[in-house]
Amino acid sequence: MRPSFAVEEAIRTLGANLRTARLRRRLPQSVVAERSGISLNTLSKIENGDCGVAIGNVASVLQALGLGTPFADVASSGLDETGLLLEERRLPQRARRSKTKD
Repeated sequence: MRPSFAVEEAIRTLGANLRTARLRRRLPQSVVAERSGISLNTLSKIENGDCGVAIGNVASVLQALGLGTPFADVASSGLDETGLLLEERRLPQRARRSKTKD
């Protein structure tokens, strides 16, 4: 299944940003690929915005460029405003003791 246009565009932008970060550091693709533990072909796909590349490979490139691992905060339960609001609506209005059978 093909991802939506918005997803494809976001991945292309991420790839372009990674290429820019690599060039600013004056690192050739071969060095970044080696540091990331991926092939040169995979790094090229990432920089070209290929949606079929594993997220672990993208995280490895971020780490190799010294950009950290920002995926740790993606979809974090504490930062999920919509989820927190929905959870709050489902909270009971008052707390009751559970009934126990004697």
